[in-house]
Amino acid sequence: MTSPQRLVWDATARTRGWFVLASATAVLGSAGTLVFPWAMARALDAVVARRPGTGPVLVCAALLALVVTTGALQTLANGGYGSGTVAVLRRSLARRALDAGVPGTADFPAGDLAGRLSAGCAQAGSAGVTLVTASAAVLTSLGGVVALWLLDWRIGLCFSLGVPPLVLIARGFMNRGSGLFLRYQEAQGRISALLLEALGGARTIGASGTAAAETRRVLEPLPELSRTGHRVWALQRDTGWQVGLLIPAVEVLVLCAGGLALLHGDISAGELAAVVAYTALAMAALDQLDALFALGMSAAGARRVAEVVDQPVPAPGTRARPAGGPGTVTLSGVTVRSGTRLVLDAVDLVVPAGTALAVVGRSGAGKSTLAALIGRLREPDAGLVAIDGVPLRELTPETLRAAVGYAFERPALLGTTVAGTIAFARPDASREEVAAAAGAARADDFIARLPHGYNTPLKDAPLSGGEVQRLGLARALVHDPAVVVLDDALSSLDTATEAQVGSALASAWSGRTRVLIAHRVSTAARADLVAWLEGGRVRALGTHADLWQRGDYRALFATGTAPEGAPGHGTDPHTRESA
Repeated sequence: MTSPQRLVWDATARTRGWFVLASATAVLGSAGTLVFPWAMARALDAVVARRPGTGPVLVCAALLALVVTTGALQTLANGGYGSGTVAVLRRSLARRALDAGVPGTADFPAGDLAGRLSAGCAQAGSAGVTLVTASAAVLTSLGGVVALWLLDWRIGLCFSLGVPPLVLIARGFMNRGSGLFLRYQEAQGRISALLLEALGGARTIGASGTAAAETRRVLEPLPELSRTGHRVWALQRDTGWQVGLLIPAVEVLVLCAGGLALLHGDISAGELAAVVAYTALAMAALDQLDALFALGMSAAGARRVAEVVDQPVPAPGTRARPAGGPGTVTLSGVTVRSGTRLVLDAVDLVVPAGTALAVVGRSGAGKSTLAALIGRLREPDAGLVAIDGVPLRELTPETLRAAVGYAFERPALLGTTVAGTIAFARPDASREEVAAAAGAARADDFIARLPHGYNTPLKDAPLSGGEVQRLGLARALVHDPAVVVLDDALSSLDTATEAQVGSALASAWSGRTRVLIAHRVSTAARADLVAWLEGGRVRALGTHADLWQRGDYRALFATGTAPEGAPGHGTDPHTRESA
């Protein structure tokens, strides 16, 4: 497992320029800050003794300029380093989530992933800046302690008496706080996931009148969040008052020792002023409660990011598909599990090149899982999936994406414009190709009615479910793969439009291998072959006309839809069109 520390360090290596600048300016600033009290003491002693003080004053001015300049540069470097590290972490998390696919992110609801991407990465990415800043403060403090010892050993001893209690306080804070910070972020992630889920079903909730119940469900983790938050605040409070008592006590002790040393003539008036300044600098190490809190939150955020980054990603292949391969799809002994449930059980299936295969079965039979396997959107737990005899795991990602295309029941409209979402899989597609694909998917009519036609921004294009599906089909047409998988991609179309679109797609994809996840009897009727899944296995494979003779096959389809595709009810079961 990737450790959170390694994750942040790898991100730091990608922004090493800013890190080096931040570290260098922090060290120079600390050095200037440490030397300044000494120079000030020399100037003050010169004034008291009525000696020329030009040299010490010029040194003080130069040191002030150094501290101000390095402070400004450090602010700039911290911003570049922090934002760069956060960007690297977010790219890594987003890329891993997309590469891992549905199986790899099944344990991370969308809202939780969004929280990890936004807050988790931001908190993890701030660790480096916090460490640089805190390290500079500690370095300055150590220098101040050394200076106190050099000025007078009794002064240094008085300050050192406060170090052991500080170590105990800091250790207790981190030991108790790390688990609390993680639980707090996890509770926030659960609320985000539940809220996003509820927003996705807002119409159903409104129609059902269950807003109050849904609100209670979304906020169910809130008591835990509140308890954890109160425990965090209690920890901050307890640590705060302990540090708040320790710092003044140490300051008073040190200043008393300095005053006594001055009375006995062991130090000068300028050196007493330096004692005051060095005491304030040394106290910086005792006053790092905010940095400890930030580091605790950063560690929790990095741990949550690492959980996603550690998800396994299928290794890319290195082979190309045979040139001119016809598109034969083969599944051999394919088994897929979801937890303890067997989704597909040793499935053997061959889809001949150029064939339209409809996959039917009851809900949960494994239809969409089988569809995902064909394009390697998920990996089988056992068995082999191949195209033209080449296992999918051996194909390069570019070859695989060119060979297999998809249209889904609820396609995501990606891109900025209508034309952009149609050409999403082929950004180099011409406007003529985009328009031809939209025409074949019967999408050109409603696109023409949009404010700017194909150039209409997606956010300004109000679309029905059927129109969104037709844009998804147009995108698959522009993609132009050898194997097309339609995962219930016509379910939102009315019967007449489905027939028109199905006929156009059959013509456009003539000779292409098509796998159709079918819920409508008409879709199965237009396919060359039907694979009937039940209990994760292929119960039967044959033509729709042959299978229709079986009552349990007919029972798969809704009563009202049976006549439109059933033999003897107005549709020829031997019509071989792809839906």
